[in-house]
Amino acid sequence: MTGQLRASGCMLWTIVQKPDLMKFQFHTPLYGFDMATRRMGLKHVEAFRAVFVTGSMTQAAQRMHTSQPQISRLIGQLEAITQFPLFDRSGGRLRPTVDGSRFFQEVEKTFIGLAGLEASAASIRSFGMGRLSVAAMPRLAGGLLTRIAARFKVDYPHVMISIRSGTASAVHDWVSSGLCDTGLAMLYGEVAGVHVEPVLKTRCVAIMPKAHRLAQKKTLRPADFADDAFISFATGSPLHDRIDTIFAQAGVTRRVVAETDLGASVCALVAAGLGISIINPIAAHDESSGAALITRPFNPAVPVTIALLYPPYAARGRLIDVFGEYARRIMSEELDYLER
Repeated sequence: MTGQLRASGCMLWTIVQKPDLMKFQFHTPLYGFDMATRRMGLKHVEAFRAVFVTGSMTQAAQRMHTSQPQISRLIGQLEAITQFPLFDRSGGRLRPTVDGSRFFQEVEKTFIGLAGLEASAASIRSFGMGRLSVAAMPRLAGGLLTRIAARFKVDYPHVMISIRSGTASAVHDWVSSGLCDTGLAMLYGEVAGVHVEPVLKTRCVAIMPKAHRLAQKKTLRPADFADDAFISFATGSPLHDRIDTIFAQAGVTRRVVAETDLGASVCALVAAGLGISIINPIAAHDESSGAALITRPFNPAVPVTIALLYPPYAARGRLIDVFGEYARRIMSEELDYLER
């Protein structure tokens, strides 16, 4: 039997030779720690992979932005942990051992798995395969909400967005029940059963044909509407009740000639000369553009809050929060005329 002591990195081993047997016996570590209890780390594996691919400690160090001695140290530690040589250093050249090549095959499987994890993380980060359900009244769903969704889809193209359009009460019910993740709404007072995040606060305006006698006034008050034909929102709607209360407190009687639950219908009836009305400023702005309609401030104020609605108790995911950020930013940009 012959024995030869060799060193590699941070360990010593003895090559023990017999007629039919060659084996490695590992000795005391050179760096002051017990390799039997040390665990393999990602840096060890990265260093090994870099050396294997480049065939050079120096090039591996450059690839990993570290020093050649550090790479040599990591390889030595890894050989001590695995308890077999990874590279043959004889003849001044660095060649993988058979065991080192087999180990590299396993390392590559791990790195392929890591690449898959990175792809999964990227998909999660960009909400890949995410779904978002948003509700709004027709006035918001057909314009503002679609533009918010379009801007959001530019940055997050893999998210499926479902838009539901309905009355104010339907939007409230869809969000409060959790059927929809969020909703855009115009609120005319306190609401229960949903979590409300106000975006903009403004006030309703009076709307009339440009040739109407009240168009000469700068501001309208309840007394100006006495005995005039009035287009009302549907009975039971929050805006209907709020306006009725204001006129009742002022002791003014209006002549209600029609009711509807859509702002666009109110504006169409006013443009047709059937009467005048009080409406939210978004509908008034949209419908009066290019039409024979005019708006005037109304006192006392009928406040309206443009808000985001969320289910009351459900925990919000990151997808919903990010969409909310887009919605707030775009609403602030597009509705800045309400604050002028």
